Amino acid sequence: MSIRDLVLQEIRNVAAEQDKSLPPLTDELALLESGLDSLCFAILVSRLEDATGSDPFSSAKASEFPHTVGELIAFYEPIHA
Repeated sequence: MSIRDLVLQEIRNVAAEQDKSLPPLTDELALLESGLDSLCFAILVSRLEDATGSDPFSSAKASEFPHTVGELIAFYEPIHA
């Protein structure tokens, strides 16, 4: 499974489990407009860390944090490059 597929699937899984409605998941969709709340993002990041074996947030500066779905996917891509 590609990182893109993994991130999108986990977003969908977390949203479903937390009873959140998602808009279409495009690269341009702002994470703040995704329908996920802070608990959802915490669950998502934890699951992605488990799945990838890495946490890119731990070494990133706040200014480097992703703001869109596409940036979130790109944030995890170097792990498997």
